[in-house]
Amino acid sequence: MSRAAIDVSPLPEHAFGHRSLLWWATLAVVAIEGTVFALLIVSYIYLKGRNDHWPPAGVPPPAIMWGTINTIILLASAVPNELTKRAAEKYSLRGVQMGLVVCLLFGLAFNVVRIFEFMSLNVSFDSNGYGSAVWALLGFHTVHILTDWVDTAVLTVLMFTGPVNEHRFVDVSENAMYWYFVVLSWLPIYAVIYFAPRVS
Repeated sequence: MSRAAIDVSPLPEHAFGHRSLLWWATLAVVAIEGTVFALLIVSYIYLKGRNDHWPPAGVPPPAIMWGTINTIILLASAVPNELTKRAAEKYSLRGVQMGLVVCLLFGLAFNVVRIFEFMSLNVSFDSNGYGSAVWALLGFHTVHILTDWVDTAVLTVLMFTGPVNEHRFVDVSENAMYWYFVVLSWLPIYAVIYFAPRVS
């Protein structure tokens, strides 16, 4: 009994969204890293519940301003991120190039403000459980921002210098998907760091 061969040569070598292996890989990374963030938040809440006074020193982060500015920057960055994603899915090289540059500027602004955010914390990472939890949350999120910023920078260079093919546009689209994770994961972290200590 012979089996007829299936000719798949007409099928495209790339795809966007759930038809792409890269999309599923990104989704798996998001699931793993989202679990890490969830565990850090649960650890913070657990420590808060085990202490009569929270933070132990009695003073919540005084400078809510820097965290709020970064929240605004991240939420605003979703607009050029989405426009870049759409440009990639239309194979618009010029749109992708300009979008990536704007996204890099948003990421740079966020990282600069994050420096001030770290400097405004009223606790060291080794002071107590509260300090460790706050620094871990900010630190892990900062690592995610930095790694995605570097990934975006590499994609930007490639989109300007070439060679540019359909796979590069898929890379840009998936990079935008990951940026949404970075943006959305910040919102509960922001609430935990800046508002949880102010709630009895």
